[in-house]
Amino acid sequence: MTTHAGVAGAGAEAVLILEDGRSFRGLSYGAPGTALGEAVFATGMTGYQETITDPSYARQLVVQTAPHIGNTGVNRDDAESRRIWVAGYVVRDPARRPSNWRSEKSLDDELTEQGVVGIQGVDTRAITRHLRERGAMKAGIFSGPDAARSDAELLAEVKGQRSMEGFRLAEEVSATARYVVEPSDHGWDGEPRFTVAALDLGIKAMTPKHFAQRGVRTVVLPADSTYDAVVAVGADGVFMSNGPGDPSTADAQVSLLRHVLDARMPFFGICFGNQILGRALGFGTYKLRYGHRGINQPVLDRRTGKVEITSQNHGFAVDAPLEGPVTAPEERFGRVEVSHVCLNDDVVEGLACLDLPAFSVQYHPEAAAGPHDSAYLFDRFIDFMAEAARSGDGSGKLDASEVSKAPTPAQEEI
Repeated sequence: MTTHAGVAGAGAEAVLILEDGRSFRGLSYGAPGTALGEAVFATGMTGYQETITDPSYARQLVVQTAPHIGNTGVNRDDAESRRIWVAGYVVRDPARRPSNWRSEKSLDDELTEQGVVGIQGVDTRAITRHLRERGAMKAGIFSGPDAARSDAELLAEVKGQRSMEGFRLAEEVSATARYVVEPSDHGWDGEPRFTVAALDLGIKAMTPKHFAQRGVRTVVLPADSTYDAVVAVGADGVFMSNGPGDPSTADAQVSLLRHVLDARMPFFGICFGNQILGRALGFGTYKLRYGHRGINQPVLDRRTGKVEITSQNHGFAVDAPLEGPVTAPEERFGRVEVSHVCLNDDVVEGLACLDLPAFSVQYHPEAAAGPHDSAYLFDRFIDFMAEAARSGDGSGKLDASEVSKAPTPAQEEI
């Protein structure tokens, strides 16, 4: 949540107040005023524009662990969505001026124009260490006249805001109307191979682009879409995107996915979509202490033994047994296994249904900026749709372990 104080500009005093009373003083960056949200840290050394425009960061104050931010400016092409979604922005040493041939304006100017309150000149290493020990927590950035109030008054405002637990946010960041991304818009020569219905829970622009470059048309649907809307698309498969908020609030999306699974339609989920698949299968979810956010997270594919360096941005995870396969708590969906785990903390990073054409991952194979180790997952989903088409009744029965694991030409760096 952001409000603006009006006249105070960059260079005015600013303060970051954490829920436990810890404070960090610096200078205003971006728009002046007040920003409230959950303080989290992101470890990427590059890709700051993609970070702040990722809808999964809605209602969060993002602390960049990399010290130098804004060096290459911002441009229209690298935004992952229609606007900046971070509630507030915390950096140590912002660039005095951008230097890159693609730069169209400075990051500071973009933050100001979009009304995003930030703070600069603070020790982001100390903030990160604090959050690692105490966990992600409520926080506020106050700059200009707002920062002149007493710490006790500011702390009371921080504590008075809503917690991220129980917060339903996907509908806030989702598109309000369906739209289509055609393969021909991204270099595909020929007719579309398949059509995917993608539920926008906070989808990033790179996701339909990855589909398009593989010849797949993507029909993006609002977060509150029904199963009838999916059927009306004539989809060969269903995709659920990343997004913000607590997955325990996503009952409508869980119900939709259960219809999809009952119909044996091929399904692929990323991040929030992974949590929704977990819930649809009958597993629970829980909030992580400080989450996984960055472009250097190691994940083990348990079926191949390969380690992928992944991009992640999530504060919740699926509570499923690591030893499997097991029968899903919703027994009609058959067997399921945890396909991927985080090597840092054994958090569930992927689910694979063994009796249905459905799988998901907690991380971001569409990562921009970020590693491309996991781009093959888009081809895996296409394999599911191809098998369903061959079966003629939409009941593709490929086990996730039977489809493509090795990179193909379509998986080269994008």
